[in-house]
Amino acid sequence: MRLLLDTHVMLWLAVSPAKLSEATLERVRDARQDLLMSTVSAWEISIKYANGKLPLASAPAEFVPELQRRLKLSVLPIELTHAIRAGALPPLHRDPFDRMLVAQAMTHGLPIVTVDPRIAAYGVEVIRG
Repeated sequence: MRLLLDTHVMLWLAVSPAKLSEATLERVRDARQDLLMSTVSAWEISIKYANGKLPLASAPAEFVPELQRRLKLSVLPIELTHAIRAGALPPLHRDPFDRMLVAQAMTHGLPIVTVDPRIAAYGVEVIRG
């Protein structure tokens, strides 16, 4: 099964896995799962790092590829259809990064692993972190 990881879930998997439930940890560590990292998450990490809101062990140019390698993440690129769909979503969530994740999940029929309860309001499948 393919699982789209919210940015905070990826970060917690890497540095604070205890913040995630045991059930979620078991699920994402199952080798049969294809874990997806959206390109929007790399963008979000880079912006928050540059703004001083996200301390990292190394700069995003090193941290994100290492995160991808360590967690064996496949990259889900942002496509034109995702951008258009994200822009057309109702304003249930104001975070543009999360709105893109929702649009990608809708387009590809993917569940999102997250702890953000607002994401479920869009009717996408959510796996609670």
